[in-house]
Amino acid sequence: MATMGDERTALMTEPAAERGTRWPVADPGDVRAAADALTRGRAVLHGFANIHALTARPDREGVALANRLKGRPEGHAGSVTTTPEALPGLFDWTRLPAELPRRPLRLLMEELYELGPFGFRGPAAETVPDHLTAVRDGVRTTRVVAPGRHCPSNAFFAAALDRVGTGLLFTAFADPSRHLPDVPVLAHADDRATQAHHPHHAPVPVTVVAFHRSAGYGRAGLPALILERPGSLSAEHLRSVAANHGFALAPAVPRAEARVYAPSAAR
Repeated sequence: MATMGDERTALMTEPAAERGTRWPVADPGDVRAAADALTRGRAVLHGFANIHALTARPDREGVALANRLKGRPEGHAGSVTTTPEALPGLFDWTRLPAELPRRPLRLLMEELYELGPFGFRGPAAETVPDHLTAVRDGVRTTRVVAPGRHCPSNAFFAAALDRVGTGLLFTAFADPSRHLPDVPVLAHADDRATQAHHPHHAPVPVTVVAFHRSAGYGRAGLPALILERPGSLSAEHLRSVAANHGFALAPAVPRAEARVYAPSAAR
């Protein structure tokens, strides 16, 4: 008879596609198993604060896989994610617009991620691969989304990053009710309880603020950040938090140029 240790070893070594796996996101052993599956080339569906995300390796093959599962072009740059500690390192702070002071912006980011899930677009660090960037207003940018400092999925990110050997992962929001073939699931134990832990966030994709360019000044003379995408945190709540750090909030202006996609991954 196999022991529990034997069963855990089998879970961590057997290809995920052959299992129909569903693991709890709060279990360290199962988090490692999911990270191993991602390392072997699988996308993993997992809890992401009060919603779900599909995360894969950040190489072109991983990006192409996740985009195919989402029904998007294989080279769609999408979003990246990482652990809370590594998040600021994905941006090139030397290219921050002069109107936007760095320290208050960093403090705003910390408060928003302490509050829950959120996203930022900013100048991309040189370490971010080109296929995970998009040129906006003449600036090479990346969009970073994260589930908040207290989400259990951060342990999964840390384990996956350690195995993949990169500072970031590719991620996209996903509907857990949609059948995704051969995709292991790292699930919250109770989705309703998880949503209750995020009373300020609706169960929809995250709000995204951009700071790759200046958006002028608000009514009170505060430098304005760009509300690139309304999402789970209301604009009213975001505006209040931003004002506490010396920022106003400006709506995004529709872009005239076509969306930039990275080249499709080779099959």
